[in-house]
Amino acid sequence: MGDIAPLVRRPVEAVADKNFREIGIRSFGKGVFHKPPTTGLEIGSKRVFAVNPGDLLFNIVFAWEGAVAVAGEAERGMIGSHRFLTCVVDGRQVDAKFLGYWFQRGEGRETLQRASPGGAGRNRTLGVDKLSEIRVPVPPLDEQRRIVARIEALAAKVEEARGLRRELREDTQALPRAILAADKSGRRIRVSEFASLRMPDVRVSPVQEYHFAGVYSFGRGVFRGLRKLGSEFAYERLTRLRSGNFTYPKLMAWEGALGIAPKECDGLVVSTEFPVFEIDEAVMLPEVVDTYFRSPGVWPHLAGRSGGTNVRRRRLNPADFLSLEIPWPSDEVQSAIRSAVNRLSDVAKLQAETAAELDALMPAILDKAFKGEL
Repeated sequence: MGDIAPLVRRPVEAVADKNFREIGIRSFGKGVFHKPPTTGLEIGSKRVFAVNPGDLLFNIVFAWEGAVAVAGEAERGMIGSHRFLTCVVDGRQVDAKFLGYWFQRGEGRETLQRASPGGAGRNRTLGVDKLSEIRVPVPPLDEQRRIVARIEALAAKVEEARGLRRELREDTQALPRAILAADKSGRRIRVSEFASLRMPDVRVSPVQEYHFAGVYSFGRGVFRGLRKLGSEFAYERLTRLRSGNFTYPKLMAWEGALGIAPKECDGLVVSTEFPVFEIDEAVMLPEVVDTYFRSPGVWPHLAGRSGGTNVRRRRLNPADFLSLEIPWPSDEVQSAIRSAVNRLSDVAKLQAETAAELDALMPAILDKAFKGEL
């Protein structure tokens, strides 16, 4: 490496009133990302260095798990801290992308692991001297470029499949909302007429483990969260969720963090910061409530109901939630929404399987590429 891609440092003075953009590098070959703009004053005495297009980049803390990338035009004028190594490739001998791909998998990643002594995680740091001593394959330049072109052609097809998957997910998620929006009955109902607040029913023991649920913002629903011992939090009581219960975090409801507990969250617990409501299915199906409150057009109305002047301190209290009026579709429309949501759940399971398959494709492509099988 020292002969064909030596480390080149370009120190940058962090002028106090000037704006800068720092890079980061994701592990497992997932590329460069850009951090929010910062000022020289915020950078302070931290050493930073310029990044140029074509640089072969290494995050010394996570190089051992594939935090390697090649800078592109989008990174021109950006900076990296001392934790990011910028190696300048001799273009007469080697293609930077060829090396970048080689280091992400198989033998290349193994060499980075050996060059990163220490324990797990942040204790494993890539040594600059060890990096320069790594021996890399250098087939003819035309062959390197052929391999890179083949990898990128296949990678483009993988990304196209990801895009189609995203579009399908968005289309299927829009279906129950469209059914609800198409209901022209005009009937409305107070939430208190079909939902009742449940009281916390779990007394916390410091030696017992509790599996928490959480609620994603932006309408992404209820999910399985962390397990914690009772001694790790201050709440004396919790509420145990039942499938079909509706819940939200008081502080984040205005941002779309509301939803019905799915079957996989049955029996999980939430803190008292999460009101939990029992839904009377004879009046309103849980799937209809879930569809309505996970619709982006509803969230601004929740913000108006949430008390507090600071955006991040707004709280939607249970009494205010129960006083809301929402559409009350006919039984026929409610059944159609339930059917659509159930179909969406089936699609989501299939998409989870295809997502795992897509994630496995790039590593497989790289393995084949450097075994001479592409």
